[in-house]
Amino acid sequence: MQYSDIILSASQKYNIHPSIIAAVIHAESNFNPNAISSAGAQGLMQLMPATARSLGVTDSFDPYQNIMGGTQYLSQQIQRFGSLDLGLAAYNAGPGAVEQYNGVPPYQETQNYIARVLSLIPEYQNNINIVPSINNTAIISAISIALLLLGYALIRKRAS
Repeated sequence: MQYSDIILSASQKYNIHPSIIAAVIHAESNFNPNAISSAGAQGLMQLMPATARSLGVTDSFDPYQNIMGGTQYLSQQIQRFGSLDLGLAAYNAGPGAVEQYNGVPPYQETQNYIARVLSLIPEYQNNINIVPSINNTAIISAISIALLLLGYALIRKRAS
C-alpha cells in the first residue's frame, strides 16, 4: 500500500493502529498528497494550516510530515476524549464542537465522516505490509474498533 512505511512509523510513534490511519487518509484525501479542501485543509490527512503549524508541520504537502502530524493530532484527540469515535469527531469538527455537545456533534457531515472512517478500517487491516508489534494497547484498540463497528452496524440496522 502507498505510504505504508510512513503509516507504520506514525502508528508506532503515536500508538494508533495503522488501519485507522489509512482509513482517515482515505476518507480525508483518497491518498492525494496535494489535496486542498474548500476550507483550506491540506495534504493527505487534510491538516488546517494553523493546526499543522501547532504540530510542527512546515510542509503539509510532504507525505511524511502530513501523516506524522495528522496522526499526532488524531492521537491527541483520542486521548483527550477517551474514544475513537469522539477522537474522529474532534478531528473532523474540531475539539470545541465535541466539548460543546459533550459528544459527537449533531452535524451530518461529522456523523457520516465517523461512519465512513469506521467502515474503511477493515479494508486496511490486512492491507498493511508490515505488522506492528502487538501490545496491550494495540489489542484494546482492536477490540474497541470491533465494538464500535458492531455498534454502528446495529444503529444502522435499527434506522432502516
